[in-house]
Amino acid sequence: MKCIIVDDEPQARKLLNTYLDAIPGCTVVKVCRNAVEAYEVLQTASIDVLFLDIKMPIVIGTDFLRSLKDPPLVVFTTAYDKYALEGYELNVIDYLLKPIALPRLLQAVEKIKSRLSEQKAAAPLDDHIFIRQDQKLLKLSFKEMLYVEGLQNYVRLHLLQQSIIAGYTMKVFEEMLPEQLFMRIHRSYIVYLPAIKAIKGNRVELAVIDLPIGLSYKERLLNAIRKI
Repeated sequence: MKCIIVDDEPQARKLLNTYLDAIPGCTVVKVCRNAVEAYEVLQTASIDVLFLDIKMPIVIGTDFLRSLKDPPLVVFTTAYDKYALEGYELNVIDYLLKPIALPRLLQAVEKIKSRLSEQKAAAPLDDHIFIRQDQKLLKLSFKEMLYVEGLQNYVRLHLLQQSIIAGYTMKVFEEMLPEQLFMRIHRSYIVYLPAIKAIKGNRVELAVIDLPIGLSYKERLLNAIRKI
């Protein structure tokens, strides 16, 4: 869950950032002092949740939200309860009054996670990905891919007919792939789940190779396989 915090009050920013950093699954991508800074982040990063103060200089939070064509989920964080109806009209997912208590924030996070899960389940899956290759964007069908091998700051994509080296780290490339179809099974390997022929002990059997399963990845892999 990737978040940004937008608040002109330093103490409010610091407290909310501290809380969110302590919640598993939450990543604070940026802490912003105003709507202009937040807008710049939204143009360059994929954000799930916007924790947005209302009474701020330059642009107030409600006007900022109205200006966004495709906003992420929004939680209003404010010292004033008079904006609650406006928040409802703007379809914000929650409305937190300052000073924000951790138990109340945790309730909001559970709402957010539930909504994100619903959105992910409803969204149609792509069947391909574009990667940078030889000064062009190369289209790869997921069905062509068997597994991804990490090579320090590069990855080797093992396809049905060939292998390709691409200039991505494993972390970046993993985030580009749909988790319903691909899974990290080892610090050095990501597999295309439908390509798995069998799992034996701590090994995954594909058509052309067996790959090791890292101990910390095994339970998640087995849970994913049951859902296919």
